[in-house]
Amino acid sequence: MTADVAVVGGGIAGLAAAHRLRALLGPGARIVVLEQSDRVGGKLRTVDIAGTRFDVGAEAWLNRRPEVADLVAELGLGGVVHPTGARSTVRAGATTRPIPSGTMLGLPADPAAVADVLSADGLRRVEAEAGLRPLRLDGDAPLGPLLRERYGDELTDRLVDPLLGGVYAGSVDGLGLRATMAPIAAALDAGATSLTEAAARVVRPATGEPVFATLETGLSGLVRGLAAAADVRTGTVVRELERSGAGWRLALGAAAPGHALPDLHADAVVLAVPAPSARKLLAGVVPEASAAYARVQLASMAVVALAFPEGTELPGTSGVLVGAGERRADGTPFAVKAFTYSATKWGRGGPVLVRGSVGRFGDPGALRLTDDELVRVVRADLAELAGVTAGPLDAVVQRWGGGLPQYAVGHTDLVAGIERAVVATPGLAVAGATLHGVGLPACAATGDAAARRVAAHLLAAR
Repeated sequence: MTADVAVVGGGIAGLAAAHRLRALLGPGARIVVLEQSDRVGGKLRTVDIAGTRFDVGAEAWLNRRPEVADLVAELGLGGVVHPTGARSTVRAGATTRPIPSGTMLGLPADPAAVADVLSADGLRRVEAEAGLRPLRLDGDAPLGPLLRERYGDELTDRLVDPLLGGVYAGSVDGLGLRATMAPIAAALDAGATSLTEAAARVVRPATGEPVFATLETGLSGLVRGLAAAADVRTGTVVRELERSGAGWRLALGAAAPGHALPDLHADAVVLAVPAPSARKLLAGVVPEASAAYARVQLASMAVVALAFPEGTELPGTSGVLVGAGERRADGTPFAVKAFTYSATKWGRGGPVLVRGSVGRFGDPGALRLTDDELVRVVRADLAELAGVTAGPLDAVVQRWGGGLPQYAVGHTDLVAGIERAVVATPGLAVAGATLHGVGLPACAATGDAAARRVAAHLLAAR
């Protein structure tokens, strides 16, 4: 079998690459997407729960970045919706409070912004930060230790850690500043001498523009639209990648045992796979990039979707983030790291829908439970945090094993090393959440960039 381009990985990055390749190379190009699971979409999955279509992976895209909105427009997809404007909350110090405005991932432009989340002592630490020794970055910095040194534990644990945990499913103490708070790092590089001053330079007044957007019938519509650009082959494992003349040979195997598949020969390859798979496939091709991918650790998580009868009362907020140190009334830790009150957040009618997110890096905790047990503990958390005790009409558990890369100290340098090594290899490009962000626009952007790189190579060769 032959192809002009083989795209390995059918998540949002791989599908965005295939879509852009079709536009750049034209209708006659042979573009093959190889996906080892039984479906494409990666961390996008829309299921039926109580007769309603509902996302149990990523549920929205950041509306202030253009990449996904542009794809939706190119595909002619309708039904774009935005949140209602209900406030988000955080469980901090055993109390549920609104997430303060005037902050950047919890870092305040003005200490007064976080006064309601902190004790008097915690607020004094935040107020004192601007007067500490001038802060100068030398390369990257471990985020948690830096915040604890400058602000103390309260702001770090009560606000920043829950916010970043919602993005990366990791602890603030294991993340790097430059990869997770790039605008703050840039402000420090530009002369800000404290974290508070850096936050003041990057926090923008509210504009009224919706922060997030999604598709009314679920993000599977985006998956279908992008997948139409290529020959998609699910249940197909790429076992080996090697140079073959001016192109590439991909040794394939079927996900189901006992089924042999012929090799695929391609003129160019886009790798849009998680770090462990990229490490394996690049080991004999670009060993420097393979070694860098090997340093990326992954977090597992699960989404528990619950549908309750119409009329079930929820708090009038979009959801709640839960810090790792927060406890139930009986002193035991919460199983969830967040609830999204989807019925309130998106203004949905019909069954009252709620999403519970479970799982933090290095702490499998409730993920060890069976699906039924996981539903039970998430319902117990929901009863305590939101007062919902009704029995659900339906429940869906979606586990995402190794779903989120951890952006540790030095991650930006690590990614730069990967890209330098790969760019020296004609006809090869990489994409995916490991590189420049885990959100949908960031992943789509890597797929678009990878497509443009290999398309330029192929067009020049012609």
